Amino acid sequence: MARPEEIYTALAKLAPVELAESWDNVGLLVDTGMDVTSVLVTLDITDEVVREAELSGCQLVVSHHPVIFAPLKRLSRRDVAFRLVKKNISAICMHTNLDAAEGGVNDVLAGLFGVRDAQPFADGCGRIGAVNELTVPQLAEQARRVLGAHVKYCDTGRPVRRLAVISGAGGSMFEQASALGADCLLPGAASHHAALDAKRFGMSLIAAGHYATEQPVVPVLAQRLQKQFPQLRVVCSRRGKDPFTYL
Repeated sequence: MARPEEIYTALAKLAPVELAESWDNVGLLVDTGMDVTSVLVTLDITDEVVREAELSGCQLVVSHHPVIFAPLKRLSRRDVAFRLVKKNISAICMHTNLDAAEGGVNDVLAGLFGVRDAQPFADGCGRIGAVNELTVPQLAEQARRVLGAHVKYCDTGRPVRRLAVISGAGGSMFEQASALGADCLLPGAASHHAALDAKRFGMSLIAAGHYATEQPVVPVLAQRLQKQFPQLRVVCSRRGKDPFTYL
């Protein structure tokens, strides 16, 4: 058994709040004060995830994306935060601080693609380093296979020897990646215009999906939490899904 604030203190050492962007909202965002015996770890807190936590006897949900992001002016039964409180379930959310943290989202992502000597870029959120040489289509296929991603890419024709990865909506970071010698940027999402501009900079780009590039951190975070609190039951969500359906 542990208190929500005790678990948050431990998680804040893994992903210090100082690493979060100024616009972000991270921390113990819902605190019901209930003792915790079981924790559910997920990328997003949705109605389905709240129901899953309730049915599995979890008093705490730890997520990547904040359950409260924009300032609340009112609260109703349609709000996920309301449902958490009603079910006596607390929520800890670690967003851009977990993106930037050592061993966090982007270190996990870089590891999946064999990035060596990875260094931070994009205000610490992304990672860039050397990879074994391969073509952009080969790297795109690797992303599809490793991440289970629905991939789209633009290819300058240059082989990839130095790769920049940044989870989530990082497609606009091509200039920073290019300045650091990257041959290709692999973000979660990239706009049409970011792809056009990246090619103009001579930068290949592989958009591998917001969900797909961030979901791999969930089991890693669960393992680290279990190690810190062996007395707790820590489980990964099965109902947390990519919100998109793909043809």
